[in-house]
Amino acid sequence: MTDQSETSAQHGPAIGLWYDFRNPDPERSFASFYGEVLDQIGWAEQKGLDSVWLTEHHFCGDGYSPSPFVLGSAIAQRTSRMRIGTNLIVSPLHDPVRLAEDAATLSLLSGGRFDLGVGQGYWAREFEAFGRKISQRPSLLEEGVELIRRAWSGSAEGFEGKRYRLPALPVTPVPESTPQLLVGAMADVAIERAARISDGFLSTQNAHHRSYLDALERLGRPVADARIYAGQWAIVAEDPEKVWAQIGEHALYQLNEYISWGAFGPPDQTPRFTDPAQIVEAGAYQLMDAETAVDHFTELLRGTPQIRDVHFWAMLPGEPVESGSERIAYLADKFVPALRERLRAGS
Repeated sequence: MTDQSETSAQHGPAIGLWYDFRNPDPERSFASFYGEVLDQIGWAEQKGLDSVWLTEHHFCGDGYSPSPFVLGSAIAQRTSRMRIGTNLIVSPLHDPVRLAEDAATLSLLSGGRFDLGVGQGYWAREFEAFGRKISQRPSLLEEGVELIRRAWSGSAEGFEGKRYRLPALPVTPVPESTPQLLVGAMADVAIERAARISDGFLSTQNAHHRSYLDALERLGRPVADARIYAGQWAIVAEDPEKVWAQIGEHALYQLNEYISWGAFGPPDQTPRFTDPAQIVEAGAYQLMDAETAVDHFTELLRGTPQIRDVHFWAMLPGEPVESGSERIAYLADKFVPALRERLRAGS
């Protein structure tokens, strides 16, 4: 099987899609929505997209996906080439042994196409509901990563940590192709931790790449071998302003929900967006046609060759699936070939 590093060397970074499976439309059943999105992902693979990334939250009225491993297993059966990853699992909410087991199972089901991305989380409501202390999330994350790695190794050695313990029992089955263990972060101290404990960095909005690479350098880890998986907040379309006029309200909902949960700082200190135009003015979303996007991402990827994957929201919460499919087709037909040609040409 061709791994992602080989794919990157041959074709440049993977270009993929990001899914949260949010469905705020009360008239649309989740069963039909899941079916439509899975069909879309299978079709996107046929169109040439390289990866699909799943994210997680709990107790959301719009059904924000609480079960990425289940969805990933369904995607694995619908696809044959796409890599599947989580960007990301809030690992402090979970028993790390269960995370290791689910990730190993998904890796086996997918023929080694799965990578596990985790982060420490931020939403107090989730921590309270799961009986976790949000103040302990750094140690829960770090110790959980250690335990996951140990489980995947097949070790039957016991584990006794500050947050977790495991008797001298093997965790089986072990993955035949060990998933990468990626960590996402935005705060400086969390980025430093990610550089220390992860196989690669999950970024959002391209804001923290330099901080991650600098942290690797301070730790004495080889910067040239770094791996960054970059989630994008961008609309790439033939007429992006026209598309934004149609879907901007969905972005307004998406971002204001994240703000209310504490994704970008204390909710009572982070102002909400009031209209879609303000989102673009603030740079929270970028609007680009294919030509502009090729210029932008060529510069980004040449400036940071450690980026192994660039993935875009496939659709915004509440947006019709067919609307997202129009942008996926545009990415596949107009953006991806032109970007790869530009990167190959070196000009």
